[in-house]
Amino acid sequence: MIQFQNVNKTFWTKAGTKVIADDINVTFPTGKAVGLMGRNGAGKTTLMQMIGGRIKPDSGVIKRTGTISWTVGFAGSFNRDMTGAQNTKFIARVYGVDTEDLIAYVQDFAELGHQFHAPVRSYSAGMRSRLAFGVSIGIPFDTYLVDEVTSVGDAAFKRKSRLAFTDRMKTAGAVVVTHSTRQLKMLCDAGAILENGTLTYYDDVDEAIAQHHANMGSDEDE
Repeated sequence: MIQFQNVNKTFWTKAGTKVIADDINVTFPTGKAVGLMGRNGAGKTTLMQMIGGRIKPDSGVIKRTGTISWTVGFAGSFNRDMTGAQNTKFIARVYGVDTEDLIAYVQDFAELGHQFHAPVRSYSAGMRSRLAFGVSIGIPFDTYLVDEVTSVGDAAFKRKSRLAFTDRMKTAGAVVVTHSTRQLKMLCDAGAILENGTLTYYDDVDEAIAQHHANMGSDEDE
């Protein structure tokens, strides 16, 4: 469960005040895969970071039950001087999972070959993303935070990513940000729309998608 209680968040920009959260009171039920929608610049990524605890609200509380992942596929926290295998081992120890099991899973999943044992600084952006996805999905969290991650790699790897994520969703929940309504329908069973600082939850993802398209004045993906 993720519960927003009177949550407020505002940024000050050169263009003026940007309200991300305006007294939000919403609950995402345990075990739901929630597609988070909103127009570009609405603050979806910021809201995800607030859920994950990387950004704090100005006021109010976000209550969480169970374990919550970092943003799946986020590669910004890797030690660039360590190898992919060493980074994986370090993360396994931090999260208390079996080191050898996670290394074996990530090595197979990320398809990095000998580069798995090379420093992360030598990786391309795509390689870092594949490593990050493998590490993220290799740990059994109760809720996964996903931001456009299944767009990484070629068609075969995208399919592999979707299948791995779908398998995790059998025993976990998620909050998913993607501009693809096709992805939302495949991955999510509920939806939420962030519009002008207001967050509205829908128990039916199709209803949420329809409302998002109505807000945008179009039935096309952004």
